[in-house]
Amino acid sequence: MPKMKTKSSVKRRFKRTGTGKILMNVAYKRHMLSNKSTKMKRQARGTQVMSEADQSIVRKFMPYDR
Repeated sequence: MPKMKTKSSVKRRFKRTGTGKILMNVAYKRHMLSNKSTKMKRQARGTQVMSEADQSIVRKFMPYDR
């Protein structure tokens, strides 16, 4: 059986933690930041853990990331 391919967009956007959870960047922090509250911008810094439902979808696109 041939090797499965990893989605190129997924390998750029997501990271796996040591415990197997998936980290992702927070949305809505690229432009029009003057309209967004300081609290929203502060909480959107860094990364956050993806929900379990979304993790199962993303894991299918990362077959060799264990």
